[in-house]
Amino acid sequence: MGASYSTMIEKLKKLIEALREELKNYGQMLVLLERQHKHVVTRSADDVSHSTNLIWEQGAILLEARALREKCRHAVAKAAGQYENTSFAELLPLVPSDYQPLLKALVDENNELLFLVRRQARQNHLTLRRSIELLQEVMNSLCPQDRAPDADNRVKPRSRSQVTRRLHEEVN
Repeated sequence: MGASYSTMIEKLKKLIEALREELKNYGQMLVLLERQHKHVVTRSADDVSHSTNLIWEQGAILLEARALREKCRHAVAKAAGQYENTSFAELLPLVPSDYQPLLKALVDENNELLFLVRRQARQNHLTLRRSIELLQEVMNSLCPQDRAPDADNRVKPRSRSQVTRRLHEEVN
């Protein structure tokens, strides 16, 4: 148990702390996404906009946490005499046995929260997209001037991009 063992332990402790920080940030992101979903469902536009900004900010924090975790994983791999890109699955048997359960649990929890965050983000995206489609239908029904006569002099709906462009011109 020389200098290399103490170096490994030091690197492992930093990795464990980085994994905990990443886990905390995934949890915060999940809370923000769930809150945003509630705002979308209750059609609270200001709250949706505000929550989207918070999600972007949390996303940046999460990217920093992931980068730190990767840096720490690389350091542990190097201390174990492995390549930097050694995966957690390959690295786990190489660390001292008393650290293995904690390391595995943190990696598993991070992966589970990542899955939940991605699932909630997809659900929010689909819900927001459907809301926009419904709004577009309402706008089409409210804007009869956004209909153009066809060859038979019948009024036909303009394309979505035409309506969007016209609305943009009216706002500006």
